[in-house]
Amino acid sequence: MDRRTNPYTPNAGAQPPFLVGRDRELEVFDVLLTRMENGLTQQSMIITGLRGVGKTVLLGAFREIADEHGWVALDTEITKNASFANRFARLARQALLRLSTADRWRDRARRAAGVLKSFSLTFDPHGSVAIGLDVGPLPGEADSGDLTEDLTDLLVALGEAAKESGRGVVFLFDELQYLRVDELEALITALHKTVQRNLPVTLVGAGLPQIPALAGEAKSYSERLFTFPRIGELTRADAVKALTVPAKERGVDYEAAAVEQIVEYTQGYPYFLQEYGSIVWDFSAASPITAIDALAAQPLVEEKLDESFFRVRIERASHVERQYMRAMAECGPGPHTAGEVAEKLGKTAQQAAPTRARLIEKGLLYAPAYGSAAFTVPQFDRYLLRTTLR
Repeated sequence: MDRRTNPYTPNAGAQPPFLVGRDRELEVFDVLLTRMENGLTQQSMIITGLRGVGKTVLLGAFREIADEHGWVALDTEITKNASFANRFARLARQALLRLSTADRWRDRARRAAGVLKSFSLTFDPHGSVAIGLDVGPLPGEADSGDLTEDLTDLLVALGEAAKESGRGVVFLFDELQYLRVDELEALITALHKTVQRNLPVTLVGAGLPQIPALAGEAKSYSERLFTFPRIGELTRADAVKALTVPAKERGVDYEAAAVEQIVEYTQGYPYFLQEYGSIVWDFSAASPITAIDALAAQPLVEEKLDESFFRVRIERASHVERQYMRAMAECGPGPHTAGEVAEKLGKTAQQAAPTRARLIEKGLLYAPAYGSAAFTVPQFDRYLLRTTLR
């Protein structure tokens, strides 16, 4: 069939042609903004889940809802080895300038600009973020050098400016697990202060399943500040819709057996469905897409996943770390205890512990319970077992 009309979007974070299975999360976000608009507090949320389940897609959908509400939405992806303070300052600057133009700033907005300048100069001596802010730094505000105190000053000032303008500000942070504990603590503390003052500024994040534990370590009250909904594979009914509706809208049907085969292979994981749908569309000669088409396309799907989705992650691991993950895969579907994996490696749990810790730090494993670990990537065990990695 014509590749130019292929409806599937197997790209990182790309909005699928038909978003299904996430209605509850979308409603919760809409309720959050609506309550805050009405002067009511509401728990924010941090979406958690494995790779490829659509966390980034969901943040994109949240941004669209925020735009409909007239909120200022700022999204970013947290990365390692980058200054979080500078990143946040840039976002705060964008928010302030989107709330109103500098020549129309009211008292709270001008004050927030001064706090932002203090914050920027404190954490970036070159003051690159402060360039263009035609105000002086505000002494005694956001200039202590303590990230928790200064970020709180900045977020409160921004919230007051937002309240003065009659709008709200929402930060949408992806890959939240890459924040250091002190950065996460500072962010939670600052947000807590805005909740106490009933200011229209909030944060919604997304990250791997270890985020709730990290947030709890950072601040004990994080579970009262956030909910941590976990998203995963789609139900069979939703997986069928995600696969068939985009094709149907272009006049293309699937045989029931083809749908069953694709849904079973992908296990309902959204990214895998998009990848399989895209490849089988290009592979098939005409509608309907048959079970024979689906079966013949499967090696191409596997090859594509191996060379992109899986390989980019395995290349981050050392030989010893690959051996550990291979041993995990050989133990069967996870999660697995440290002792199980160590026994497979012919080591003690204590000997294998540093390797396990490095894999968790790299985001390749997470600990769903004390002493156990699982892959952060769906079907990673399948990939490891069909390769020669030893």
